[in-house]
Amino acid sequence: MADGSAKPATKPASAKKPAPKLEVGPVNFSADGRRRRAFTIRAWSVRHSRFLEWLYQRFAGILEAFHFLFAAVGYDRAERPVSLMERSVKGFMFDCRMCGQCVLSSTGMSCPMNCPKQLRNGPCGGVRADGNCEVIPEAPCVWVKAWEGSRQMQGGDAILNIQKPVSQALRDTSSWLRVTREAAAKKEAKA
Repeated sequence: MADGSAKPATKPASAKKPAPKLEVGPVNFSADGRRRRAFTIRAWSVRHSRFLEWLYQRFAGILEAFHFLFAAVGYDRAERPVSLMERSVKGFMFDCRMCGQCVLSSTGMSCPMNCPKQLRNGPCGGVRADGNCEVIPEAPCVWVKAWEGSRQMQGGDAILNIQKPVSQALRDTSSWLRVTREAAAKKEAKA
């Protein structure tokens, strides 16, 4: 070592300690817990459907007031930011599936796309005696809840209207923008 020819001792590559093994998967995660939270929030939305109907009518008026801006920017360019906001709000409140053809105002603030069979015009024949779903027995039937919510709403008889089948071409698009554009077109046609 005195002559400087000795090299410092190094550990061979095979002698490295292996990284501690981490448990795979999130901690304190439960799919059942997530499902219960979604059912709880959806149930709140149905119980407060009259208030949410009132709120949505005000919000629709605000969106219509911004029609000039959407038209100037272009509805196609406004689609992404508005649909992201819509997905966040409606996803939390109604467990929205972003079908692009929202009928919450007709179905008591209960999204029919949450039905495992995705029925848009009423319940299937398998609703259980306790009002729960035949496919997911621990879940309340979406259409039973829709009926309960619609009875509280001012426009509650809209649940009796037959809905068109879902157009897959509109999936993941903003129903808010579509409704705003249609309302503006009706106003312009009257003028």
